[in-house]
Amino acid sequence: MSDITQILPNIDTEPFEKVLERLEKTNVSCNDLMTLNAVDVARRADVPIDEVRELTASLITQLHAQLGFGGLENGPDNEKDVTAKSTKEDSAWPHISTLDDDLDTALGGGFPAGQVCEITGESAAGKTQLLLTLLLAVQLAPPKGLGKTALYLSTEAPLSTTRLSQILARHPYLSSLPVSEKPSLSRVQSTQLQDLETQDHVLRYQVPVQIARANVGLIIIDSVAANFRAEFDRVGANSSDALARRSLQLTQLGAHLRDLARSYNVAVVVANQVLDRFGPAASLFDATATPLSQNSVATQMSGTNNNNTSTIPPPSQQPQPFLSTSDPLSLDHQQRFFTGWGDHRFMRDLKTPSLGLTWTNQLSARVVLLKQPILKPQDYLLGPGMDIVGWRRHLKVAFSAWSRDDNGKDGVEFEVCEEGIRSKKVDESPAVSGEA
Repeated sequence: MSDITQILPNIDTEPFEKVLERLEKTNVSCNDLMTLNAVDVARRADVPIDEVRELTASLITQLHAQLGFGGLENGPDNEKDVTAKSTKEDSAWPHISTLDDDLDTALGGGFPAGQVCEITGESAAGKTQLLLTLLLAVQLAPPKGLGKTALYLSTEAPLSTTRLSQILARHPYLSSLPVSEKPSLSRVQSTQLQDLETQDHVLRYQVPVQIARANVGLIIIDSVAANFRAEFDRVGANSSDALARRSLQLTQLGAHLRDLARSYNVAVVVANQVLDRFGPAASLFDATATPLSQNSVATQMSGTNNNNTSTIPPPSQQPQPFLSTSDPLSLDHQQRFFTGWGDHRFMRDLKTPSLGLTWTNQLSARVVLLKQPILKPQDYLLGPGMDIVGWRRHLKVAFSAWSRDDNGKDGVEFEVCEEGIRSKKVDESPAVSGEA
């Protein structure tokens, strides 16, 4: 079969059945149709030029609709109407709040309906705490929420109803609401996804029915990488065929999630795991200063000040950006633009979200939760110790189609507490918080 049906599984191929058969025999892909001239494609596949143009126009329309900005007809009058309608909708764009003003500002208002967003970070970075807050916030009336129910799909641990009840009781905003407006645990549905087969069946057949029956406004998958890693990270599963099959399944999953978000106007938020990025030991330095020793790095991470000043070397002697390979064609230097790691001040413990660039291309936004250890102070002559007494957490936007993070390279600092998550003010001292 042609890859057209793989990229757009819901496309009606009946009007183009003969053309697709010829394109398949001559190895004409969807990418060829999008980039090559219709005359060249028609000559190569020996099919009428008009049919190639009709097929290409249909594919472009389907791809635009999948991305959520299709339906623009030719003509200045119609274009003005669509622009006016878009402006009006953007002014009241429905979204789900994090129930914290600073975090909402960094996210451009929150997590919008009709989009697929990802929250990624290390273990105990606060991903689940943020997801639990969204499960309650979506039930609130606009502008805080959507006034709808939530669906929690777990591939790892089941939904923690005890923690959800604690957030509902301790959060200052939620606890102050009248009973008629307060969120309820009964409006949060959850299910387990044991493997990829179960996950595909639930998402394609059960979720659409549940959205219509229960008025679902938020779908959470925690986490999207678990089943894929269990299926494809086995011994002997790293062949080219396995990688190609995984890329195809990730593309189909992303297309289906975008279709759900757009068709039913629901917010889809997925959690993702991270992997370590390995590089040369010389990469342990501050990007704007001289190379740091282990003690100086630990001193900065512990929050203590170092009175010793250092002279910034000339540009020719300054350290180069972090690269895990010397091959420029690997595009490793671009990872900081979409992974969330590599552009903050401490160039150590670099991570990269799971599932690779194929999955990244399926997302509308990626929200990264960073955490750094707080080390126990010791004698000033010996420097800080290596005992971790807490964590400093930051939320930042790696990329987004609707917002821009203007809160610095490290994002917005937040903490995990009984009420869920909350941002920390600049003048506050680092609080010691346990792992989330």
